Amino acid sequence: MHDSIVIPACFSSGERPPVDDQGTVVRSGQSVFMSVYRTKIAGQCRLITITWCKNLLLRGLSVSIQGQEEDDHEQQYQYKLELKPWYFWRKQGDKQFVLDGRTVNVVWDLKAAKFHGETEPQSDYYIAIVCEEEVVLLVGDLKKDAFRKTGCPPSLLDPILVSRKEHLFGKKKFSTRVKFHEREKFHEILIECNNSNTHCHDNSSGLISTGSDPELEVKIDGKLALHVKHLHWKFRGNESVYVSKSTKVEVFWDVHDWLFSTGTRHGMFIFSPISSSSPSPPPPPEVFDQEVNSDSVGGSSRFSLFVYAWKVE
Repeated sequence: MHDSIVIPACFSSGERPPVDDQGTVVRSGQSVFMSVYRTKIAGQCRLITITWCKNLLLRGLSVSIQGQEEDDHEQQYQYKLELKPWYFWRKQGDKQFVLDGRTVNVVWDLKAAKFHGETEPQSDYYIAIVCEEEVVLLVGDLKKDAFRKTGCPPSLLDPILVSRKEHLFGKKKFSTRVKFHEREKFHEILIECNNSNTHCHDNSSGLISTGSDPELEVKIDGKLALHVKHLHWKFRGNESVYVSKSTKVEVFWDVHDWLFSTGTRHGMFIFSPISSSSPSPPPPPEVFDQEVNSDSVGGSSRFSLFVYAWKVE
């Protein structure tokens, strides 16, 4: 049984994606998954962001393409869909627009998409972006259907998945799944923050006081990969872990706001595979409340998973 969705016929333009505004994410309480790809489109190497969001009322999809100025992240071409379950609109369509003088088509088919309770579809869908009679980006598993619908072959330049960014909400546990390498299987990641009891003996009074000492655990495929004790002192750090015999990942964490802020607050986690040819892991981010700039067009092609774990009471 899969989630029933419908998509409005409109695929309207907008300004900068609202999910980039963390305040918007918090107010809506919505899960957000963003996949950022680097590929050549309209004569330049650009970033394309596919964003899925879900809250209690609806699902949403937006497609954002970087504009002409590589360093100007405000200049973007964006189109979005709202997937409202009470509307009876068609679940497939296409939208055409002009990017720096060249025609770009966004073609989608979600009429049979299976979500299985997740924010983004798990199977039976596609989103294709076509420019100059080539499919420059294809997301989803219905690849043959996409090529048949567009009538265009794939680009000779394969797009690169630069990063995946996820906003997750929970009390103590946050889970996701990810492929660190395209040809590998999905890995299940579970992030959990617990309070362990500590006992302190007062020699003068003879009394024993009990307090809480938060601990952080990260499990990958059900196995404990990272265990951080005394989190009040170690709320920020990084450590290398193995997720398989051939895959090593550098895990960065910053849970300062979990411990020392009030209201809805998020911890941030970054999972970045370490290349076997690299003599050392990537340097830790200097500032965690600003994203590591893995999205620059001219930057490294190293993939990173960013998890914003929003803790709610």
